[in-house]
Amino acid sequence: MTPKHPRTNLHWIQLTTLALFIAASGSSGAQTDTAWPSKPVKIVVPYGPGGAVDVVTRKLAQKLTEQTGQSFYIENKAGGTGTIGATQVARAEADGYTLMANDTTFSLLPHIFKKLPFDVGQDLVPVSAFVFAPMALAVNAGAPYTQLQDLLAAAKREPNRVSYGTGGPGTTPHFATEALGIAAGVNFLHVPFKGAGEATQAVLSNTVDFQIASPAGVMGNVKGGKMRVLAVSGDKRVNALPDAPTFAEAGVRWNGVVNWTGLWAPKNTPAPVLQKLQSEIAKAMASTDLKAFADNMGAEARQIGASDMAKMLKDSTEAWGKVVTHTAFEKQ
Repeated sequence: MTPKHPRTNLHWIQLTTLALFIAASGSSGAQTDTAWPSKPVKIVVPYGPGGAVDVVTRKLAQKLTEQTGQSFYIENKAGGTGTIGATQVARAEADGYTLMANDTTFSLLPHIFKKLPFDVGQDLVPVSAFVFAPMALAVNAGAPYTQLQDLLAAAKREPNRVSYGTGGPGTTPHFATEALGIAAGVNFLHVPFKGAGEATQAVLSNTVDFQIASPAGVMGNVKGGKMRVLAVSGDKRVNALPDAPTFAEAGVRWNGVVNWTGLWAPKNTPAPVLQKLQSEIAKAMASTDLKAFADNMGAEARQIGASDMAKMLKDSTEAWGKVVTHTAFEKQ
């Protein structure tokens, strides 16, 4: 794909270089700052409570608290497709005590906004990505759609009538659903909310017909008999949802999106702090309870470091460009 925004690509190169520096510092024997954390660590989730990023990050925060003996706590700062919370962290003191949690949506920001209140490639440093999850298309358990083709047939009969909810325009669920519409040859009606949790409530109240979300955000309602999953992304079924087919199995030639959650820190955060944080996250993801937590929500608990996370962000940003162009999304 030919880059449309050379400046954006430069930012990703700078971001990758910084991430590689962090990784290199660790391999060269840099001393870990054993004093960190010496006080509570705030993790800003730039979305409302109840969404996948919030659910996953709270579980990680609980585990990090257990491992380090210091409190890791969540502050929800919703709005602006995650940019309000991201800006807060980008402007925070670079001491390791203010972090941001986000997901694949972060790689969409260059496509969504003409101008951001922070430099997406420099002001926030990728630390580690963890909990990789497929995405699930879920409807109200009482909805007339018992399989994916039922929903798609309704969308074909009445274009722009079958509605879906997301945590806002430009989020991963928004463009993932639009990508599904492209693959299936249908047009859905997008209804944005302040967060994925609100979108789930809209499905439960029959305000919208469906949502595409990480299983973490809907699993409780699925197990409680309030929601039904019609399909999942990826090339295999999810252990926690054995009856839900993949999109390909459900008749759509589309693998969908595998979402992941990660942590970022303000630029200039000391490398030893980031190294210790990476180490603690890796330890958490290897624990029996975190693996069980991830598996129970249809995800995989594993950790990748800063340089791999930076590359993943760059690749994802480029891939989303095609979907954004097709949907004629107008930058904000």
